[in-house]
Amino acid sequence: MSGCAADCQYWERLLAKECRLYYLRNGERISVSAASKLLSNMMCQYRGMGLSMGSMICGWDKKGPGLYYVDENGTRLSGNMFSTGSGNTYAYGVMDSGYRPDLTPEEAYDLGRRAIVHATHRDSYSGGVVNMYHMKEDGWVKVECTDVSDLLHQYREANQ
Repeated sequence: MSGCAADCQYWERLLAKECRLYYLRNGERISVSAASKLLSNMMCQYRGMGLSMGSMICGWDKKGPGLYYVDENGTRLSGNMFSTGSGNTYAYGVMDSGYRPDLTPEEAYDLGRRAIVHATHRDSYSGGVVNMYHMKEDGWVKVECTDVSDLLHQYREANQ
């Protein structure tokens, strides 16, 4: 997520509540596509009101894996990879040069780490902690939780 922390947290919590209500009413989980559409529709209602939010919605449903980008204007995109936030241009440079459809999980983790390191090193508004998750058919697995400054030092040492 990127943007104003309060906006991001509020809308993602509201989306989580709506997804839980869907499950209670229907006895099955909402699809990734429908969850992203729900968030997009909520954002459209508040377009032009000064919100600041960019979010990636991902999951695995009956149709397989899904990844969507949704922002404060209600823009909703489906794709294989996204970057959001002020450092995204730096991250996209790394991802575009290193992405292949046949990446192994370890290669994908490394590509994600490198993209985040470049984004946070070059963009003064980016940083903090990297919470990396791997979405699988049977749920998600937390890969790591690392401070970006530690990642930067790891990559610098590896290149020397």
